[in-house]
Amino acid sequence: MRILLAEDDTLLGDGLRAGLRQLGFLVDWVRDGVAAERELRAQNNYSAAVLDLGLPLQDGMDVLANIRRAGLTLPVLVLTARDAVPDRIRGLNLGADDYVVKPVDLEELAARLRAQIRRAHGQPQELLSAQDVVLDPAGHSVTRAGVPAVLSAREFDLLHALMLNAGRVLSREQLEQHVYGWGQEVESNSIEVHVHHLRRKLGVGLIQTVRGVGYVLLREGTPA
Repeated sequence: MRILLAEDDTLLGDGLRAGLRQLGFLVDWVRDGVAAERELRAQNNYSAAVLDLGLPLQDGMDVLANIRRAGLTLPVLVLTARDAVPDRIRGLNLGADDYVVKPVDLEELAARLRAQIRRAHGQPQELLSAQDVVLDPAGHSVTRAGVPAVLSAREFDLLHALMLNAGRVLSREQLEQHVYGWGQEVESNSIEVHVHHLRRKLGVGLIQTVRGVGYVLLREGTPA
């Protein structure tokens, strides 16, 4: 899951980025409100954003209001030291999906992010399932017919993106944005290679190629 972190405190931002990465998130980190709005408007397939309110150059409240006005619907968790009730109400009214007050517990933040991302994709259950494959985002594990499957980090991220969007075709470019962050080299056939490995490990009937468009994960079917 690729998320945008907007936090100007260097120590806190570095700690959140490192901690969320260990918990399975792909994190892009910006340090001011102008950069946050620019990245979110760039439509980089972020699954969610963690937005500090006290950002330089542009306040987080303005970022939130502007992206909602522009029609962006990704989940936004507001992270702030402003714990007064009027501030929380204003943030929620502007379109925040959740509100976390500093100092934040990393496990709680990760759980809230996962919950909001699931809801944004119409997935009420913590575990994602398709055919006989079950993916646990929190445990970062996958089973097929009850048997654990060993996936690389990128294979897991790719499968997670496809399962969140089960039945919807995702292009190679969209999948690359889900799996790779800033500065990470992307080989021209990397998605094809990861899909090949997933089919070998989980069955060829799970992920279908839509020629000239991309890939779609089939919720129903008979895996080979």
